[in-house]
This record gives sequence, structure tokens and C-alpha cells, in this order.
Amino acid sequence: QVQLVESGGGLVQAGGSLRLSCAASGGSFSTYVMGWFRQAPGKEREFVATISLSGNSTYYADSVKGRFTISRDNAKNTVYLEMSSLKLEDTAVYYCAARSPPIQTMLFRSSAEYVYWGQGTQVTVSS
Repeated sequence: QVQLVESGGGLVQAGGSLRLSCAASGGSFSTYVMGWFRQAPGKEREFVATISLSGNSTYYADSVKGRFTISRDNAKNTVYLEMSSLKLEDTAVYYCAARSPPIQTMLFRSSAEYVYWGQGTQVTVSS
């Protein structure tokens, strides 16, 4: 059992930057693959980024590649999503998610592959 709490969302102008944090408690953070997803109004939940147990491997959706950076600090039980060059279409509720992989090096892109979810944090990009 792990609890995930996102923070750092808010209102930001297009072209600006924002850093989201997801703090984990109640579980062994270093045993979880972590992911970020987002959901805009009227749309399905969308994969954003994922990071391996050690942080050595990452994978990004094409829509955010080069603009977003996922990282983790296992000592602080926290995963981050640094967002830059924000666009209007980045507006969404952002969720972090976690699961223990059967193989340590695995990454997951599908929401169905994650077990634990945070409550989400709203990111609104304005012009």
C-alpha cells in the first residue's frame, strides 16, 4: 500500500515553466516504477512520462518530449515532473502513478499497468 500526493499545479502562462511533485508514503518507493499521466476535459487519460526504479531510464510521450523532464529522488520518496515551454494544450489534471515491476528495468506507458494513483493536481496554461 502506497499513498501518492501530487503538488505544484497551478496557473501558468504559455511558454512558462512549472514543476510538479509527487510524494509517496506507506510503501517502498524505490521498488516502484513511477509515471505521470494527464487528463484534459472531455478527453481520456493520457500518458506523459515514466521513470525506472533507479531513475536510469525514462520515456516520454511525443507531445511532451523535449519540454518535460521526469526525475525521482528515492531518498525523498518523490518523483518530479519539470515542465517548460508550456502550451495551452498542456492544460489538464496531472496524476502520478506507481507499480512494482516484475522486472526491475521495465517501464510502463499504459494507465492500466499502474496500480496506485494520486488524487491529481490541476495545471492550467493561459495565453
